[in-house]
Amino acid sequence: MCCWPLLLLWGLLPGTAAGGSGRTYPHRTLLDSEGKYWLGWSQRGSQIAFRLQVRTAGYVGFGFSPTGAMASADIVVGGVAHGRPYLQDYFTNANRELKKDAQQDYHLEYAMENSTHTIIEFTRELHTCDINDKSITDSTVRVIWAYHHEDAGEAGPKYHDSNRGTKSLRLLNPEKTSVLSTALPYFDLVPIPNKDTTYWCQMFKIPVFQEKHHVIKVEPVIQRGHESLVHHILLYQCSNNFNDSVLESGHECYHPNMPDAFLTCETVIFAWAIGGEGFSYPPHVGLSLGTPLDPHYVLLEVHYDNPTYEEGLIDNSGLRLFYTMDIRKYDAGVIEAGLWVSLFHTIPPGMPEFQSEGHCTLECLEEALEAEKPSGIHVFAVLLHAHLAGRGIRLRHFRKGKEMKLLAYDDDFDFNFQEFQYLKEEQTILPGDNLITECRYNTKDRAEMTWGGLSTRSEMCLSYLLYYPRINLTRCASIPDIMEQLQFIGVKEIYRPVTTWPFIIKSPKQYKNLSFMDAMNKFKWTKKEGLSFNKLVLSLPVNVRCSKTDNAEWSIQGMTALPPDIERPYKAEPLVCGTSSSSSLHRDFSINLLVCLLLLSCTLSTKSL
Repeated sequence: MCCWPLLLLWGLLPGTAAGGSGRTYPHRTLLDSEGKYWLGWSQRGSQIAFRLQVRTAGYVGFGFSPTGAMASADIVVGGVAHGRPYLQDYFTNANRELKKDAQQDYHLEYAMENSTHTIIEFTRELHTCDINDKSITDSTVRVIWAYHHEDAGEAGPKYHDSNRGTKSLRLLNPEKTSVLSTALPYFDLVPIPNKDTTYWCQMFKIPVFQEKHHVIKVEPVIQRGHESLVHHILLYQCSNNFNDSVLESGHECYHPNMPDAFLTCETVIFAWAIGGEGFSYPPHVGLSLGTPLDPHYVLLEVHYDNPTYEEGLIDNSGLRLFYTMDIRKYDAGVIEAGLWVSLFHTIPPGMPEFQSEGHCTLECLEEALEAEKPSGIHVFAVLLHAHLAGRGIRLRHFRKGKEMKLLAYDDDFDFNFQEFQYLKEEQTILPGDNLITECRYNTKDRAEMTWGGLSTRSEMCLSYLLYYPRINLTRCASIPDIMEQLQFIGVKEIYRPVTTWPFIIKSPKQYKNLSFMDAMNKFKWTKKEGLSFNKLVLSLPVNVRCSKTDNAEWSIQGMTALPPDIERPYKAEPLVCGTSSSSSLHRDFSINLLVCLLLLSCTLSTKSL
C-alpha cells in the first residue's frame, strides 16, 4: 500500500514505457482531448497487453466496437474499490444493453489507485473464439473508452455521461526498436493557414544539401492544445521543375483555384493520422535527399477537425524530418499501385457493398524490374488509401499465377485513421509478379454515383509501397474501360471528335446531349443492377499506367486483359484461437482531355486500343 504513490508518479512520467507490473508498453497514445485517459499496449505472441492510466478514482472502461458506438461492442471494466482490484468482461447487444460475458477473457495483471488516478494492466488473446469478443487483427480497430468517478457496483457500472469516446488505432503495427540520437539534426515543415479551412495545402522546398543525406525518421509536431484539432497530415513529393514563387503561400486543398503546381504532387512520402505515431525507416534504409533524383519540393496537406466551430484558431502543427550524413545501405522508394485516379472509376449509389480493384500488371513490373533491378525489390511498409465510402482494402500479390501472402490489408478501413503499416517481414517483388489493390465500398446512403477523384466525397483505391532499393518506377496502376461501362446503361454512341470534358453522349435518345456523368446518374440503379455492374467492371480490360519518376511512361501502356483465374474477392484463412493472424493519399488529377482522347480512340464495341 505505501509504495502505490511512488509507482503512480513513475507511471505518469512523459514517455514512460513500463507499467507497474514491470512489463513494457512500446505503444502509447492519449484517447481523450483533456489529457485524462492514456492507453499503452504491447503484443506478446498470441496475446495483447493493455495499460490504462486514467484521471479518476472510479471505474475505467475500455473496449472494441465495429463502428465506434456502444452497439455490439466488446468491453472490459475495471478499477480498485475499497483496496481490492476488479476486472469484468462485458459485451453489448445491438440495442446497446450491457451484459456480463459468460466467458471471461480479460486477465488482470496489475491495478492501483490513489487520490487522482487509476491504473489497470491486463491481457487477452488476440482471437478468443468467444462470439461476444472482437478478434484483434492487423486491421484498424475502433477502440471505445469511458470512465466514472464512482466504482462499478454489483449492478454493474453507472452511466458514464460525457466521459466517453472512440478512437481508431492499429494495435498490431510492429514497433521499430532503433533508438535515435537526441542530437540528430532535423528540419520542420509547418504550414500556417490564413483562413478557416478543413484542408490546408502548402508547398515547401527541401533544405539544400551539398551532399547526400538520409531522412531516417518522420514524426508529427502537433501544437500543444491542438491534439484533437489536427486530424491527419499527408506529405507528397512534387515535380522539381518549379521556381520558389510556388512557396509564397498555401491554399485550401482541392479548391478549383488551387495552384496548378500542387497537382504535380502525386506520391505520398509520409502519412500520419490522429492517434498514429511517427515513422522510422529500417536501419538499413533511408529517404535520400541532396541528389538530382531526390525531391526538391514537397507538399504538406493538413486536415483539421473542428466540430465545435471554434473561431480564431491559428495552428502551427506540421512534420519533423530527422536526417543524417551517415548514409545507410539503401535508398527508399515509393510505388503507387492500384486504381488510376479518374472519373472512369465508378461506384453506383445505394450499394451496401461494391468492389473495385486496381492492377499493377506483370507486364509493368517485368519491364521496370528487369531494366532496373532483376533480383527484385523489398517492400517494408504499405499505406492503404481510400476515401469516405471505403470500408476495406487488401493488397494482393501474385507470382506465376499463384497467390502469395497478402502484402497488407485493412478489413475495417477508417478514412480518419491512416498510417503506413510496417510489414512483419519484408516481402520481395520480382519481375513478372503482379499486384491487385482490392477496395470495398459502401454507398448505401448516397443517391448519386460516386466517382474517382481528389475530394473526400470522391473515391480512390490505392496502395503506397515503401521499398528498397529505389528504382525508376513511381506508379503502377490501371483503370477499367469506360466504353463498356457505358454500354451497361445503354449508351450506343458519343460525339466525336471529343472536344469537351466530360464527353457528351449522342445516342440513345434518353441520354442525348448529356455528359457521361449525367447519363450514369440518370440510370435507375437498383441493388440488383449494381451487383451486375460490379461483376462486369471486374472483368473489363484495363488501361495501364507504368510511370517513371519524371512522369514518362515505360513502354507498357494501353488496354490489357485481366488474368482469368483470379479468385474474387480475396478469401482469408480462418482465424485460429489463441494464435496471431498469419498475414501481417494520394493526389492525382482526373484524366485530362489528352488522356481522354487516348482512351476514347476505340469504338463502343472494341475492347482494345
